[in-house]
Amino acid sequence: MSVNSFGRLLRLTTWGESHGPAIGAVVDGCPPGLALSAADIQPFLDARRPGADPLASPRKEPDRVRILSGVFEGRTTGTPISLMIDNVDARPADYPADAPPRAGHADAAYDVKYGVRDPRGGGRASARETAARVAAGAIARLVIPGVTIAARVIEIGGESDEARWTAMIEAAREAGESLGGVIEGVATGVPAGWGAPIYAKLDAELAAALMSINAVKGVEIGAGFAAARAKGSDNADPAMTGGVTGGIATGDPIVVRAAFKPPSSVPALGVTGRHDPCVVVRAVPIVEAMLALVLADHRLLHRAQCG
Repeated sequence: MSVNSFGRLLRLTTWGESHGPAIGAVVDGCPPGLALSAADIQPFLDARRPGADPLASPRKEPDRVRILSGVFEGRTTGTPISLMIDNVDARPADYPADAPPRAGHADAAYDVKYGVRDPRGGGRASARETAARVAAGAIARLVIPGVTIAARVIEIGGESDEARWTAMIEAAREAGESLGGVIEGVATGVPAGWGAPIYAKLDAELAAALMSINAVKGVEIGAGFAAARAKGSDNADPAMTGGVTGGIATGDPIVVRAAFKPPSSVPALGVTGRHDPCVVVRAVPIVEAMLALVLADHRLLHRAQCG
């Protein structure tokens, strides 16, 4: 069984490889009657796409999304919505099939599991797959119109002073190195009651969704690890909970943070090709998409049980 799907009632399945002909997603369970066009999805893809930022990968991908099904005359029909994004700047020849597994990548892990691997930039393990998530996240936002989701970079390379980030990333690239960072996401307008104990806790599913993003190695909800260093009287502050108690939304803003490791695709490790020296620069819309997908799914789950 290969687990390429996510969600319960709003179900996302992504497909495609980094240097294949295209990538895409199928979103099933979207309510009918929602206004949807490619123009509603494209701004989120533009914020993530490579080649648009001098600090990101030089790969030039327009990431123009096409809606192949599930929409008629500008409205969702309730049937599966199929999305497709062509890979127009793929260079599979940059990744010889007989090349050894790259340090810090999933190459060896895929080989061990499947007995075969796609050497073309990691195939499914590539962050290229996240473009499909971002496209699907735009649809999820339509399911939760009263919720506002915004994420931002709060730390790069251990530095929280934004004024220093550009120089730090440029210095890392020149040295053949890379940097990690932290992204904070906030969802406001989430009604109290969303989420479900015991095995569908909202915070647990948000954490799992964020951990599924390439390079994420840690997730905090609310105060996160700071709660372990606080006194009980302080930890009772609603701001410490991050908007979730007992796995159920409280109605307060939901606050999450995701820690991204430095990319392993760096010359210092002998890796060639086109890569980001710091992935957090383009990961903000990915974090927002995963928050939207989880919250939209839980809105539908809550309505199914509680009306």
